Amino acid sequence: MRVKTKLTKTKLVMMIVVATLFFGGCTKDAEEYNKPAAYWYAKVIESVSNNNLEKADDYYSSLQGEHVGSPLLPEATMILAIAHMHYEEYVLSEYFLNEYVTRYANPNEREFAEFLKIKSKYLALPNPRRDQVLINEAITESEKFKSNYPNSMYYGIVDTMLTNLHMAAASLNESISDLYTRLDKPKSAKYYKTIQNQPWIKWENVDRDNTPWYREWFEGDGTSSWYGFLIPHTRSVVSRNSVSETETNSTSGEKL
Repeated sequence: MRVKTKLTKTKLVMMIVVATLFFGGCTKDAEEYNKPAAYWYAKVIESVSNNNLEKADDYYSSLQGEHVGSPLLPEATMILAIAHMHYEEYVLSEYFLNEYVTRYANPNEREFAEFLKIKSKYLALPNPRRDQVLINEAITESEKFKSNYPNSMYYGIVDTMLTNLHMAAASLNESISDLYTRLDKPKSAKYYKTIQNQPWIKWENVDRDNTPWYREWFEGDGTSSWYGFLIPHTRSVVSRNSVSETETNSTSGEKL
């Protein structure tokens, strides 16, 4: 009976210790509010230094929520934008850059932030054949930057990125044109063959990017794919708006 009583007491003590640690930890987390702005800012810096960007974002939310007018907010926002870009989290990087431009940046600081937004989009395109919308957005913002900041120290860098983006867009359009050709959609193929043709680029001197062998197995080399014969000749596969020559000829005599 004594042994059983001792075991029961031991279990009870262990349960109390575990409960104390658990609820103590919860209480500690619950008390993380109503802190000075410098406290949250230091937590953001500490979390970024420890490569814990998720925690840094949480601390930033507390800083922004409790101290909306703090002079530490602009710097914390830019730190998180650069940190997320460093870790290739480009969507989050652009979010913080937009926050910085909208809320905190003066004209000189806005120029740097706009440059970083373009750089973030550019770095987010390791495979330019996969995101037509992102390429077009990056081109639009690059051209806008060159127009707004003709004397910027970043002008040359943006111009170089813009040139590469134009070539990426042309490569993507060529791939789409080849796809439409294989699907027997000559009008659509012709459209993408001529779209965004930059006369100042000597296209005969531009070499197509080599597709790595491990991607070429599944995606082809950009001009054709091993699975091309599996694609049915239907309009819905690529675009409901694509029109073939035969369809055009058959309907040319119809009354609109």
